[in-house]
Amino acid sequence: MSQTVLPGTLELLALKTISLGAEHGFGVLQRIQMRSGGVLQIEQGALYPALHRLEARGLVSTRWGVSENRRKAKYYELTENGRERLAKDQDQWRSLVSAMESLLNASAEPQT
Repeated sequence: MSQTVLPGTLELLALKTISLGAEHGFGVLQRIQMRSGGVLQIEQGALYPALHRLEARGLVSTRWGVSENRRKAKYYELTENGRERLAKDQDQWRSLVSAMESLLNASAEPQT
């Protein structure tokens, strides 16, 4: 079952995906889909503005290259600021997931 990403998580997903190695935009989409087992579906119309925002904030740098299908493509790489932001966002996300797990796994307390 495919899912759209939660609001506010697309930039985190893009940063993490790019941290695995420089990639062009469509490659980022493919990696997210592949690494999530096909569960997460990202629209190109959402990803490219997110990549531009990350670039404008200095979290990713770009260079032009040639893709697998021999087309000119813009490749994204993390900057030092991007690595720092990714680490911070991952810590916050893991904390949130842990809290959600605790709550979702809670059972009713015995009534006295």
